[in-house]
Amino acid sequence: MNLHSVAQGKLIDITEVNDEVFSQKMIGNGFAVIPNDEAIYSPIEGTVTSIFPTKHAIGLKTKENIEILLHIGIDTVELKGEPFDIFVKEGDTISPSTLLAKVDLSLLNEYNKSTDIITIITSENYANLVVNSFGPTNASESIGYVELN
Repeated sequence: MNLHSVAQGKLIDITEVNDEVFSQKMIGNGFAVIPNDEAIYSPIEGTVTSIFPTKHAIGLKTKENIEILLHIGIDTVELKGEPFDIFVKEGDTISPSTLLAKVDLSLLNEYNKSTDIITIITSENYANLVVNSFGPTNASESIGYVELN
């Protein structure tokens, strides 16, 4: 199962995210992008399973039934959806070219919130996550894969 970058920016290992819940993989393994553009795309082919009322997180599921959580920023739930525009709805079929959301990065900076866009595999029914390399990335670019059981 292929994984794609969710935004243009810098791809980092999840252990580098400045939040212990994510960096210590308490929710699951994954990766993050520090964006330099407001557009956020799907990391997978699959469907939208949930959109949090505060628009800071989107649940996704692959065709292989791997569940993914896309979390926009850190401690952004407090902003009650203000910096986010969502362009999908629950049940939508998505691909790496699907624009999921836009985030007002300047507003996150105003509120002193980290802009990291974190992609977390919340399922346990997979064998391994492989990210090819970290550093500069473009939105929708293939960045690795998930080995299935």
